[in-house]
Amino acid sequence: MEHSYWSMLSFGDTGWGDEFLSGFWLTLEISFCAYCVSFVFGLLGAAAKLGPFRALRAIGTGYTGLVRSLPELLLLLLLYYVVANHLEILLRSSGLVSETFQVSPFLAAVFALAFVCGAFMTEVLRAAYISVPAGQTAAGRALGLSTWQIQRFVIFPQLIRAAVPGMGNLWLAITKESALVSILGNFHEVLYAGYRAAANTKEYIFFYTFTALIFLFITIVSMIALRILENRLNRGFE
Repeated sequence: MEHSYWSMLSFGDTGWGDEFLSGFWLTLEISFCAYCVSFVFGLLGAAAKLGPFRALRAIGTGYTGLVRSLPELLLLLLLYYVVANHLEILLRSSGLVSETFQVSPFLAAVFALAFVCGAFMTEVLRAAYISVPAGQTAAGRALGLSTWQIQRFVIFPQLIRAAVPGMGNLWLAITKESALVSILGNFHEVLYAGYRAAANTKEYIFFYTFTALIFLFITIVSMIALRILENRLNRGFE
């Protein structure tokens, strides 16, 4: 073999180490940003489905039903190319931006991925909210707390404790789904780095295995962190 495996993972022009490192950080950036935005989508979706207004319940149900019905890749393509393109046209025609304005590809990719994962986050948070005993609200009122204070200090902490396992699974899912953004444009995340390295060196087994190990590393570290978080939140509970 002309080059050793270690030399192919070196940094600089002779190896692919810098591409993998850059892809690793981009994967984490996309995953973290999309996860945070999906949490906002989840809160809004859960509030809509649990609220007293029929129109909002219909919107929340339609949102989760749409995402569940269509392939995630198709949704990402629609959101990234169709919605982002029409948003650019709308903003330009309104005069709020210049004619050369373009939506940031990174933000568009994050929004698209968050929109998809937000539907599943909606169901996780909705189920967690339902699991909180109704008597907690009555107890908060008996203490003289306002509706906002009850939701913030009584319901929300218990909701998060119940939701953490499901939210953890969604984090693990979103780190893998971040690989889908490589088809949306010039996103050199981990899977794209592995694809380029394998295609250029013809060392398919080595580089795809190395790519898999990177995702495995992210998963193992995330699972350890989630287990620590769950144990901390479950202190005092059997």
